[in-house]
Amino acid sequence: MSTPSKKSEPIRLVHIMTAPESLFFFLRGQVAFMRQRAIEPHGIASPGEFLDRFATRDNVPVTAISMPRKITPGQDLVAIGRLWRELRRLRPDIVQAGTPKGGLLGMIAASLAGVPVRIYHIRGLPLMTATGSRRHLYRWSERVSCRLANHVLCVSHSVRDVVIQEGLCPADKIETLRSGSGNGVDAASRFNPDRLGPDSREKTRARYGVPDDAVVVGFVGRLIKKKGVVELMDAWTQVRDEYPQLHLLVGGPFESIDPIPQAVRERMESDPRVHVAGYVDDTPSFYTAMDVFVFPTYFHEGFPNVPLEAAAMGVPVVATTIAGCTDAVQDGVTGTLVPPEDARAIAAAMRRYLDEPETRRAQGAAGRERVLREFRPELIWEALYQTYLRLLRAHGEPVVEPFREVVAAGSRPN
Repeated sequence: MSTPSKKSEPIRLVHIMTAPESLFFFLRGQVAFMRQRAIEPHGIASPGEFLDRFATRDNVPVTAISMPRKITPGQDLVAIGRLWRELRRLRPDIVQAGTPKGGLLGMIAASLAGVPVRIYHIRGLPLMTATGSRRHLYRWSERVSCRLANHVLCVSHSVRDVVIQEGLCPADKIETLRSGSGNGVDAASRFNPDRLGPDSREKTRARYGVPDDAVVVGFVGRLIKKKGVVELMDAWTQVRDEYPQLHLLVGGPFESIDPIPQAVRERMESDPRVHVAGYVDDTPSFYTAMDVFVFPTYFHEGFPNVPLEAAAMGVPVVATTIAGCTDAVQDGVTGTLVPPEDARAIAAAMRRYLDEPETRRAQGAAGRERVLREFRPELIWEALYQTYLRLLRAHGEPVVEPFREVVAAGSRPN
């Protein structure tokens, strides 16, 4: 089978993100998909273990360039200079920059280097939770990134609406691929309860000291205030004594930035029915131990993955009505949406699922069906691939599309 070409050469694509973890997690599986279509990627991020892991896992060349997350004019100018020199060396056809700081520095450098197609990928919007001078700084940063980009992708429809309402980007320049999501969720393989052993639920519960006959409410995420951990514990306090069989299973690290109060942490760690697992690598098995997943965030999520992961594992989701979560959860169908920072509403949603096991099962099944239908990674990747070709053609690049027969067979977006 032939491959897409630009003057008989592969399309050169450079991904720029501030943190190497972003390359590692956001591009899982995507690099191989694009390489099959003769799109050759290169990754640029700040140095770190995950940059090396990304290079090894995906067999992709990388460049380490320090890009502090905070605005640091001197270091930022140095980073722009290094990015410009690297882009001049690589001569990419496309630069796709994501995360706010990586987007800003990447779009400036790509513009100076004359890259024909520049894509700013909005994966979150920090100004949604910022105040005062920080909010003004974030607004300026987002507007510059959007202005310098040829095209802007947004991880969710709800965040796209906010971007347009805030006047950060014209509506005709920004799009969300399909139903949203940064990289989709592999519900067919990785997040598939049928592929785990029949005793996965019991083994996972035993690993964390959860009884077999417990009803389990779960959470996965960083244990910080803006993830709603304080409200989660307040809701837990409200329902704990009403349901003696109820247990709370929490996965994620405690962090020093935006930490939860020490008293709340002590409550979590001292309650025999609260199981704090720390960082969890095998999240599919972790979800099998749960009956309800609660994600009470009021962080600038963009499009949170964990509600989709839980849904893919057949677990109903309680989440907040913030942008991003409203895309991940269909209220009353795959879960329940509650106001942010409202422990009473969280507790009420938990009670409903605890009292109505049939509702739990029905919404869990509906959530898995929706992830399979709308959020399979191949659907997101195919839509992105088509976007690359469209933008290259719009800039006069002679590309072809040899995978049309594969697309017609079922992977083309609707």
